[in-house]
Amino acid sequence: MAEITFNDVWKRYPDGFEAVKDMNLEIRDGEFMILVGPSGCGKSTALRMIAGLEDISEGDLVIGGERVNELEPRDRDIAMVFQNYALYPHMTVRENMGFALKLAKVEQAEIDQKVNHAAEILELQPHLDRKPANLSGGQRQRVAMGRAIVRDPKCFLMDEPLSNLDAKLRVQMRTQVARLQRQLGTTMVYVTHDQTEAMTLGDRVAVMRAGIIQQVDTPKRLYEDPANLFVAGFIGSPSMNFVMGHLEGNSVKMPFGEAPLSDVCVKQLRASGGHKSRDVIVGMRPEHFEDAALADPELPHRMRFKAKIDVVESMGSELYAYFSVQSDEIESEQLNELAKDSGMEDLPSAGSGQQVVARLDPASKATPDGMLELVLDTSEIRLFDPEGGRSLTRA
Repeated sequence: MAEITFNDVWKRYPDGFEAVKDMNLEIRDGEFMILVGPSGCGKSTALRMIAGLEDISEGDLVIGGERVNELEPRDRDIAMVFQNYALYPHMTVRENMGFALKLAKVEQAEIDQKVNHAAEILELQPHLDRKPANLSGGQRQRVAMGRAIVRDPKCFLMDEPLSNLDAKLRVQMRTQVARLQRQLGTTMVYVTHDQTEAMTLGDRVAVMRAGIIQQVDTPKRLYEDPANLFVAGFIGSPSMNFVMGHLEGNSVKMPFGEAPLSDVCVKQLRASGGHKSRDVIVGMRPEHFEDAALADPELPHRMRFKAKIDVVESMGSELYAYFSVQSDEIESEQLNELAKDSGMEDLPSAGSGQQVVARLDPASKATPDGMLELVLDTSEIRLFDPEGGRSLTRA
């Protein structure tokens, strides 16, 4: 196992493009670290620098206390699992998994022992004599992982290993990857574009944007206390709702009403220097809304308002109710980038304002084109600076 440290690391290409900018990150020994962000944010480049597949333009990369900037990939004692499996089609599963050890001239008895051990962990014993063409996508991915495991490296690097699998298989493989990391206890760096994978797998998650780390924290902290608009909008599904608001005293005026701020929120605003009359961007998670008919009227920090519901999606265990509010257009480079990454930038607007989604109890009577009284838990709202997007209510 090994600790991995980025010290002021940059990656510049010959055309001047900076893929990674001043990256500082400490990955602890035995930690499961996730690098997540939209396409082109630099996460795979950072992973490839750890592997030695990309040169470092500036700064130091330290693995296990040793600076490795000039060290060849084969000398770093790191195993990498790729998105496309990279299996040899003419070899059996057993031969694929043991190939690196064979090249290293390891004794055949030791190769067999390590391959059998890895196959047992990954439940591949019945498939050891089959070839990749006769395996499912999930089985091929497990073979690729097994090939990495047998080497017993200091660190595992995984570059979007589940992206080629269908949705159901991805869920199954996520649990296998998490279990595998716990069993082995080896440092693992995992790159993904899927924030659900990031939130369910990692000990800590580094959210990247345009080559810069935006926030490094536990999944729970990223969700509950995002550092800026980008992190708040990227983490969560459905994503956080944003509307323009105006801060006045200890309350914030929003398109659907005025919400008194909790004492904690006021304290956070004062600490961030944001406690003054000003325009703010208000963030609200879908689950902090509820159908007023089902909400406990005695709970504090609740704001009631009525909305015309546009669309209702039934997910079985919950309802997603979409409605629109009249709100000034939010000008934010960070939110524009999120819209572009999700393919929503070119969608026509509803023409009736800002869309908001509420996650409701399945017992709700919400219907399309019907009016519904909703309740918002105002203690959970987050306020952001329109200039730059930093959180004004971060703990």
